Amino acid sequence: MAVPVHTCSLALPRFSLFSRKSQTTQSASSATASSTAAKEGGKGRPTPTRKEAEAARKARLKPARTRKEQAAAAREQRARAQQAMKTGDERYLPPRDRGPVRRFVRDWVDVRFTVAEIILPLLVVAMVLGYVGSTRLALVSQGVILVMLVVVIVNLIVLRFGLRRQLRRRFPDQSYKGTTYYMVMRAVQLRVLRMPKPQLKIGGQLPETYH
Repeated sequence: MAVPVHTCSLALPRFSLFSRKSQTTQSASSATASSTAAKEGGKGRPTPTRKEAEAARKARLKPARTRKEQAAAAREQRARAQQAMKTGDERYLPPRDRGPVRRFVRDWVDVRFTVAEIILPLLVVAMVLGYVGSTRLALVSQGVILVMLVVVIVNLIVLRFGLRRQLRRRFPDQSYKGTTYYMVMRAVQLRVLRMPKPQLKIGGQLPETYH
């Protein structure tokens, strides 16, 4: 007699190492995306410095001025600048005139008489004499112009070398950029037209220190 044999098959769950890695990677990606979204939604820019935060706070607290107030402030600023041109107050001078080096250059030019400051009036006189119709006067005026130009060039060269020696002695750690041009432009102007106004007389004593 044949006994029937029953076979029983059990379905076992399949676990794979690769599927675990895939799930772990997906979880990490989701966490990174959530963190990025949280940053973008909250604070997506670098933290401002203390100086920037203080400037922003002052800007918020500063009240907006009307046009009338702005015009009054501009007039006051111009008045201060004009007064500074007369007194030499560096707080309200233009940037090109500020600093101890520039003040020394002005004083260096102002305490001495230079031929360069009378060159423009002499050139005007020489040109007028050249147009009066006299050939002799025209030749004289041309000669005067040439002689004056040579004298002025020599005068400015001597003035420049003396200025550089003094700058190296008084301001060894300062920059001398632009001082030669600044000196020349002041030297060729009439004393009454110089701005800022001269604070020392011709032949005056230069201060020992400049701050």
